[in-house]
Amino acid sequence: MHGESVSGVGRDEVGNAGGGSRRFNTASEEEIQSAAVADVYFHRTMEVLRARGLENTPVHVEVAYKTSDEDAWFVVAGLDEVATLLEGVEVEARAVPEGTICRPNEPVLTLSGPYGAFAEHETAILGFLCQASGVATGAARCKMAAGERPVVSFGARRMHPAVTPMIERAAYLGGCDGVAVELAADRLGIPASGTIPHALVLILGSTAEAAKAFDEVVSEDVPRTVLIDTFDDEKFGALISARAIPESIYAVRFDTPGNRRGDFRDLIRECRWELDRNGFEHVKVFASGGIDVEYILHLNPVCDAYGVGGEIASAPMIDYSLDIVEVNGEDRSKRGKRGGRKRLLVLENGTRKVLPASSAIPTGAKDLLQPLGELYASQTDVSALRERVLSQLATRDYPL
Repeated sequence: MHGESVSGVGRDEVGNAGGGSRRFNTASEEEIQSAAVADVYFHRTMEVLRARGLENTPVHVEVAYKTSDEDAWFVVAGLDEVATLLEGVEVEARAVPEGTICRPNEPVLTLSGPYGAFAEHETAILGFLCQASGVATGAARCKMAAGERPVVSFGARRMHPAVTPMIERAAYLGGCDGVAVELAADRLGIPASGTIPHALVLILGSTAEAAKAFDEVVSEDVPRTVLIDTFDDEKFGALISARAIPESIYAVRFDTPGNRRGDFRDLIRECRWELDRNGFEHVKVFASGGIDVEYILHLNPVCDAYGVGGEIASAPMIDYSLDIVEVNGEDRSKRGKRGGRKRLLVLENGTRKVLPASSAIPTGAKDLLQPLGELYASQTDVSALRERVLSQLATRDYPL
């Protein structure tokens, strides 16, 4: 059936009401940059404003996360793509540095200029920020729960492949120690992280054969982490793996199905006991499969590393809103919003404060909002952004 139409329906008819040759349900770079992905009411708004000669009305807008949860926090990510989208657009854009941990009602991005220059980009701007910030925040929460234990992003397979590089970038920026997809890892300048899948064990017929084959074929710089639960009880699978490649084994991975786990921590503790008493104290324990923040906290006493999927890749998005707060130089905002231009200041003691732009700046305070073009004037070092996140997590008390 490869290459044939689906159920007799030609390619142009599958998910393609308008015809054409589109084969995947994703927008091209050209469609994003031309605002073809915009909500239709932005197109209609511009149609009205042009008819009234108001398309170049000067406005000032702010992007912030509004919630009544005063303890909420989030990692700002996705600004790199916003910067790319706004290249050549007649707008003054200022933003917090990517990787900044922010609180509700703090403006993370401001835009000033003729409304028509960027109005139809609102959908894409929010999409870039909301999803990437959600993934980065999910990663930060998992990394904070795990402490010094490595956390690897395993969730790309749970999301559309077209956004895999974005997901892995945001996960790494948010604190993950590694990512699983090679394309994304190459872009980040780090080695891809991966172990042995069930498929290899199933095809070769045993855990021992899979461990030996992996050890013989794969480059020596790749840690030998062996999946132990394809056929075997975990206790025996751990020993089979260690005895198969005793000199090179690095870790055993538990991916036990939920309906077989029982008390997962006790199961891992039992395996740790058997490994230790058989001379394999150096073999580490890696857990994956349905791992979330609560599971990490529960397993920390017995685990050395985690592979986390949906908890990061499909983490709740950060529900930013983009709001006009000034029109033609006059304060104007919708009800329920804090009106007027604002500054996000870092005070001398390291705390932050949101003040009206007209307020005097306290002595020693610095403006956290910087020109977006300057932040991305050269290629960003995502490892440096990750370190920014980790340093903030280490010095502040953020609730899980």
